[in-house]
Amino acid sequence: MKTFDEENVKSIEIISSKSDAHRAYICAALSDGDCEVICNETSQDIEATRNCMVALMNLANDRVGADLYCKESGSTLRFLLPIVGALGKRGIFHPMGRLSKRPLSPLYEELVAHGMTISEPGSVPLIAEGKLKGGDFHIKGNVSSQFISGLLFALPLLNEDSRIIVEGELESAGYVDMTLKTLERFGIKVNDEAEEDRRVFTVPGNQEYTAPKEYVVEGDWSNSAFWLAAGILGESPVRIHGLRLDTAQGDAGILKVIQDFGGEVTIDCAPEQCEQKQCAPERSESEHCAPLNCDSSNPIITTYPSAKKLKAITYDAAQTPDMVPAVALIATQAKGTTKIINAERLRTKESDRLHSISAALRGLGAHVEELEDGLIIKGSSEALSGGTVESFGDHRIAMMVAVASLICRDKARLIGWDAVDKSYPSFYEHMDELGLSNNLERV
Repeated sequence: MKTFDEENVKSIEIISSKSDAHRAYICAALSDGDCEVICNETSQDIEATRNCMVALMNLANDRVGADLYCKESGSTLRFLLPIVGALGKRGIFHPMGRLSKRPLSPLYEELVAHGMTISEPGSVPLIAEGKLKGGDFHIKGNVSSQFISGLLFALPLLNEDSRIIVEGELESAGYVDMTLKTLERFGIKVNDEAEEDRRVFTVPGNQEYTAPKEYVVEGDWSNSAFWLAAGILGESPVRIHGLRLDTAQGDAGILKVIQDFGGEVTIDCAPEQCEQKQCAPERSESEHCAPLNCDSSNPIITTYPSAKKLKAITYDAAQTPDMVPAVALIATQAKGTTKIINAERLRTKESDRLHSISAALRGLGAHVEELEDGLIIKGSSEALSGGTVESFGDHRIAMMVAVASLICRDKARLIGWDAVDKSYPSFYEHMDELGLSNNLERV
C-alpha cells in the first residue's frame, strides 16, 4: 500500500442513517414516554416520517383524518399504512413524484383483508381508514422488505396475536433485521423463525412501546458507499468516522465488495481504543486492524486509491440493491466485465434505477449494458470522458455522478443535482470541504 501523508487524507463524519432514523422516530412516537432521538442530520425522507407521525399522533378528529405528506419517501408510506389501521385512525397520504406509482401489493390486499379500507393504489391522495385486525399476513419476500417492517410496527398494537408469513427468500433482509433491533430497543417482542422456504414472524398483541430516554441514530452506510468509492477511485484516501460495524444495515457489505474488487480498505479503532489495543492486542502501532474484524464501536474506515488494481466481479444485488450505483461506478474502472444480477427491484425506486444508472454512466463515457434485471459493465483503465447527464430526480444517481467526476477527463455536468436533498442535503457541502468537487458542475 502506498504511504500517504495525513494532510492528504480526506476525513468525513458521516451523517445519520436515514433507515435507522425512520424506525427511531416511529417507535418514539408510538411510545408511552419521552424519547430524544439524536440525529446529526435530517433529510426530506426523515422529515416526512417525523412530521407524519406528529400529525397522526396529534390527530384531534379521527373522522376528519390526518394529512400525511410523504413526499417521495417509500418508507414513510409503507410503514405508516399499517400503523394508521392499528391506531384505528384515518390517514390521508399525499405522495409526490413516482411514489404513487411504486408497488403496494401485496401489502394493500392484506390490509384490506384484515379490516382496512384503502383507496385504489395510485390514488393521490391515498386514503386509509378502518381498524386493522390481527391474524395471518402473507407477504412475498422478493417485493419490498418495507411491507414487513410496516406490519412489524403495527401488529404489536392490536388486541389479537398475529403472524407475518414471508413466502420465499426475504430480500433486503437486513432492513427487517434493523426493524427488529429497533423494536427490541423499545420493548417490543417478536418471535422470528425460519420454516423451510419461508420466514415467520409471530407478533403477540396488546404490547406497549416503552421509550428509552434517548436513541442515537447510527451512521449511514448507504451514503457512505459513495465516499468509500471516492477513496478507491480518486487520488486521495477517504476516511470515514461515525459508522458501526455491528450494524444491521446490509449496505455495510460495501466493505467486502470493495475488497472483492481488489480495492484497499483499512479499519482501525478510535484513538482511545487503539491505545487499549481492544481489537488486536498484538499489533504494533504502525499496523492496521485486520479488515472487517475490528469490533470497535467507533471504527475509523479508510479507502485508498487503487483503481489500477481493480478487477471485475459478479455482484448479487438481491439483499443490498441500494449499493448498486456505487458498485456500478467502481466497476467502470475494474479490469474485465462486471455483472450485476438480481436487481430488477431497482426499476421501482425514485427512478427506474437500472435505466438511470446505465444512461448516466454511458453519458459519461462508460461501457454499460442494461438488462431486464441487472447491468453488464465493461471496465477500463482509461478515465471516463465526462459530459452532461441527468440525475433523473434520483438522489443516489446524483451522488454517483458527483463521485464519477473524480475519474472524468472533462467536467461532469449534472442536471437535477438537488435530488440529494431526499437523503443527504449536505452532500455537496461535504464534497467542497473535502476538495473533491473541482471537476463537477451543477447545472
